[in-house]
Amino acid sequence: MVVLNKIYTRTGDGGTTALGDGNRVAKYAPRVEAYGTVDETNSVIGIARLHAGDEMDQALARIQNDLFDLGADLCRPDMARDGEAGYPVLRMAEAQVARLEAEIDAMNARLEPLRSFILPGGSPLAAHLHHARTVARRAERLAVQLADAEPINPAAIKYLNRLSDWLFVAARIANDDGRADVLWVPGANR
Repeated sequence: MVVLNKIYTRTGDGGTTALGDGNRVAKYAPRVEAYGTVDETNSVIGIARLHAGDEMDQALARIQNDLFDLGADLCRPDMARDGEAGYPVLRMAEAQVARLEAEIDAMNARLEPLRSFILPGGSPLAAHLHHARTVARRAERLAVQLADAEPINPAAIKYLNRLSDWLFVAARIANDDGRADVLWVPGANR
């Protein structure tokens, strides 16, 4: 468990930060960008939870916890050396991806099929979930970019991909099971 007695350390004043393995890198390094954007996704979900009812709030709380797992996974490079850590290294698991898929399927079963793209908006909860979806997509793009440069856990990318889908479907649920979705009308303002 993490113990934080002092919040500021001054170790990052020179523009570097420590990864999970203790190595220091620039604060703008691709790995830091990826897990930082996962953290941003988590924050946006926290705002969405202010508008969520019990069942949705509990699901979002599970996702927030998963996102901390994901940040821990991404902040520790070189999976091949996990056994040398001296403690169990936290990595995303396929079961976390499977849980999102099952939840997406259950939510989607309540919805009519889409016949148009939808615009982000509708209820306050739906708008915040759409915002979280777009931040999750950015986190996914950054994780994929990182994976092009160095190995990362494939389950991390899968989780981010499913999460944006989950947030999309949850936003439709938040819009009265899709009945209050704001539909895109192609060329409507020409």
